[in-house]
Amino acid sequence: MSILNVEHLTHGFGDRAIFSDVSFRLLKGEHIGLVGANGEGKSTFMNIVTGKLMPDEGKVEWSKNVHAGYLDQHAVLEKGMTIGGVLKSAFDPLLQKEQRMNEICDQLGDADPEQMEQLMEELGTIQDELTLHDFYTIDAKVEEVARALGLLNLGLERDVTDLSGGQRTKVLLAKLLLEKPDILLLDEPTNYLDEEHIEWLKRYLLDYENAFILISHDIPFLNEVVNIIYHMENQELNRYVGDYEHFQEVYAVKKAQLEAAYRRQQQEISELKDFVARNKARVSTRNMAMSRQKKLDKMDVIELAAEKPKPEFHFRYGKTPGKFLFETHDLVTGYDEPLSKPLNLSMERGQKIALVGTNGIGKTTLLKSILGLIPSLSGTCELGENLEIGYFEQEVKGENRTTCIEEIWQEFPSFTQYEVRSALAKCGLTTKHIESQVRVLSGGEQAKVRLCKLINRDTNILLLDEPTNHLDVDAKDSLKKALQEYRGSILLICHEPEFYQDVVNEVWDMSKWTTKVF
Repeated sequence: MSILNVEHLTHGFGDRAIFSDVSFRLLKGEHIGLVGANGEGKSTFMNIVTGKLMPDEGKVEWSKNVHAGYLDQHAVLEKGMTIGGVLKSAFDPLLQKEQRMNEICDQLGDADPEQMEQLMEELGTIQDELTLHDFYTIDAKVEEVARALGLLNLGLERDVTDLSGGQRTKVLLAKLLLEKPDILLLDEPTNYLDEEHIEWLKRYLLDYENAFILISHDIPFLNEVVNIIYHMENQELNRYVGDYEHFQEVYAVKKAQLEAAYRRQQQEISELKDFVARNKARVSTRNMAMSRQKKLDKMDVIELAAEKPKPEFHFRYGKTPGKFLFETHDLVTGYDEPLSKPLNLSMERGQKIALVGTNGIGKTTLLKSILGLIPSLSGTCELGENLEIGYFEQEVKGENRTTCIEEIWQEFPSFTQYEVRSALAKCGLTTKHIESQVRVLSGGEQAKVRLCKLINRDTNILLLDEPTNHLDVDAKDSLKKALQEYRGSILLICHEPEFYQDVVNEVWDMSKWTTKVF
């Protein structure tokens, strides 16, 4: 029996079509991976099925009494909300049911026998639901999940706006798991999560009995938890049974078959057109020519989808810096309270270092303290000579209403229009993306715009804070290759060992220096 039915879905933004006549079914127990390049419409699809967006055409039908839980890539946590408050809000529907139960109890006194039977039946149903969803042990449940995801140590009274990107993701994930939905909808849940909690989420999804739809560009993670792949490409949605690796094999064969059929058909069309042109003027052969023309007119012409531009990143190397890039002297990082012990670190020319550790441990804070973007609590950081720093920030807050072209022009005013468009196209953005406002782009496309700024500037040291978040497989591969080829030094924050292991020659584990207890 299908839990979710999507029929003839068509949707677009302005003149940019996202889906064209797409149909989709979700069956009980299916573990689905939704894959596709950046900007193909994966998050849009999730927003449509959850009712946040109305499609241009088509219908979305859920089964009765199905509760869907959605982990949104762009969910907003407002100031004033505490961790405990957000987690308890998972039980809001149950609190409403409890309220309804109290209303029924008040009505029972005045009800006639027939009404009483109906009310008692409704009361029994609500009580069963409350028991099923652990309503009577809310506090213990909140504490249990908060402990599993390392939120208890942060304090349940802590304001959510004080948290790092990873910690906020954990809060939203914990809230979702507390809701115990019949179906999980997860939009890039591994972004901002550290290795330990990615592992925990992997185990959770493997044991998950109900259905889920997962959007992710983390291929090892996808491979382990899904059994069906839906591939989104060229406004279509295609189903493949098996994991991601199996999908790639089948997709490659399918693509090769289509290209072969296209070549055969083009050859046939060329021969038919040639015959018609040569024979339509002669009386004796006109009928044969007309019959071939009819065949041409009726032919269902195969069209190959236009190849999407694959991103190509090449970092420019500037002048050679001094031997020491930076040196810290008893540096203590943090905001209101210390996040690290006094640090005496140094980085030399040619080093490529990965900075790892759990969320909230202070990796981003350390990076910003080295750059002088935030003041350290004590100690100093001395930067080397002739540094040309390239900094990739993890998250850029606020709505950016400038277009991609304007964004690059602000950074490089000497560029011609052709150079701006060419630079963005090399990062894998199409003409429609380039002319759009940055805020309407997907997370991966926005990351490509920021990378575009970075690769067109001379640098000799790169400080990269989670650059792989939101990026699709092709973009990740290209970025990895670019970092391997880069002649300068790299300090990289990353939670994907598959990515950084082939790039860096040293790993710094922040957990050895932190003052936090996890």
